[in-house]
Amino acid sequence: MGDEARNHPQVGGQAVIEGVMMRSPTRIATAVRNPRKEIIVKAEDYVSLSKRHWLLNIPVIRGGLALVETLVIAVKALSFSADQAVEDENSGKGMGVVQTTLTILLALVLGISIFFYLPLVLTEWLGFESGFLFNIVDGLFRLAFMLLYIFLITRWKEMRRIFEYHGAEHKTIFAFEREGEVSVESAGRYPTVHPRCSTSFLLLVVIVSVAIFIFLGKPDSIGDRLLRFAFIPVIGGVSYELLRLSSKPRFSSIMHFLVWPGLFMQRYTTREPDKDQLEVAVAALKACVGDKLLES
Repeated sequence: MGDEARNHPQVGGQAVIEGVMMRSPTRIATAVRNPRKEIIVKAEDYVSLSKRHWLLNIPVIRGGLALVETLVIAVKALSFSADQAVEDENSGKGMGVVQTTLTILLALVLGISIFFYLPLVLTEWLGFESGFLFNIVDGLFRLAFMLLYIFLITRWKEMRRIFEYHGAEHKTIFAFEREGEVSVESAGRYPTVHPRCSTSFLLLVVIVSVAIFIFLGKPDSIGDRLLRFAFIPVIGGVSYELLRLSSKPRFSSIMHFLVWPGLFMQRYTTREPDKDQLEVAVAALKACVGDKLLES
């Protein structure tokens, strides 16, 4: 990667319904291909709260805040993509922000129940007394549920196009990071796996949760259980910081062992996109960082 490409802003994103959302430090853009095969782009300026207030930019705190901001941005992007996907089917809007928000909140409740509460109950049922062993087994249950979840969604045929757009997002970001500019042709040359992907983040959450919960010991009371749940934002914040470190060249070799499982799992959560999907991802990136920056 040349010096010029390294000076470009860090970009992240996510796949949405028939499209891609891209986010830079100053702008968010979502590009969606509607039923008429047109690419519709929505872009807006946005600076993270952690960049606007120094107190919110403290490590771990900024990670927890970033998770909340990411969730809010995801709701808006998904709502926009849902509206575009159904615009030819009825005169009304699609899911809408309220319905999308409720859907994601329900998913969060189910996620916390399945990935944090159920492993806790199963581990208690096995009767471990040692706090260390209790949390190791609890973590193994959590990892097993995570892997089962990923396996099940990869078997869902309707998710295949989401995975293809996920791959398009990664390939486009890779081209931008390596070359400082991007086109459908250049993006097509890069892999579909990326170290800053949310899949890597989720597996980091499992690892970090085990380490933190070991210090908390075995939960013997309702208060102990609530304390574990209260630490979930901290776990997310620490995982976020580790993922940031893994993307920095001087730390990449040290952090590789933490992110390689996520890179491996991305082989299942991403698929090779076609040129039309890459075109959508490139449109989102250009709207996010600006044509002048891409051509600089």
